[in-house]
Amino acid sequence: MTSLPAADDTRTMRERMLAGDLYIADDPEIGEASARALDLADAYNATTVRQGPLRRRLLEELLGAIGEGTEIRPPFRVDHGSHIRIGARCFANFGLVALDVAPITIGDDVQIGHNVALLTPTHPVEPGLRRDKWEAAEPITIGDNVWLGGGAIVLPGVTIGENTVVGAGAVVTRDLPADVVAVGNPARVVRTLDGSER
Repeated sequence: MTSLPAADDTRTMRERMLAGDLYIADDPEIGEASARALDLADAYNATTVRQGPLRRRLLEELLGAIGEGTEIRPPFRVDHGSHIRIGARCFANFGLVALDVAPITIGDDVQIGHNVALLTPTHPVEPGLRRDKWEAAEPITIGDNVWLGGGAIVLPGVTIGENTVVGAGAVVTRDLPADVVAVGNPARVVRTLDGSER
């Protein structure tokens, strides 16, 4: 667990958050950034399928980056949005939750099933720190051509290698290599994919 700020630490709570250190989430600067993201996400979630250009503009304003041909079906929920980078030709089905206190990086050609959760926030195990509202976060990285089955949960600090398939309902608690199938809670590798299966 990262430590509390030293007496001479002059960083803002946002700077601490972006560095992956403990921070207080109800800081006004962080709160304003989050409120902006929630407003944009609500506007996006209120669009219809026939409003493709508007949807694209809202996603471009909300996210740090979004590649060509990428589609995210509403509802879509984020903490900040600006810490999410999504590659080209990706598809996310209904109900994606991407809590991006730390960066979430998604490669090209990624398929995301319904009700997937990408969770970067962490909270201290120590009850006093939790009571005092300290928290932190660790980044998530998802490689090219990954498929996350419906209801999968990816926990803080996880990297998933390219071409990997994560089964429906799996809870990914640690890194997964490229070219495997992983299922269960916690997710475990049950099969290796060879080049003929790509």
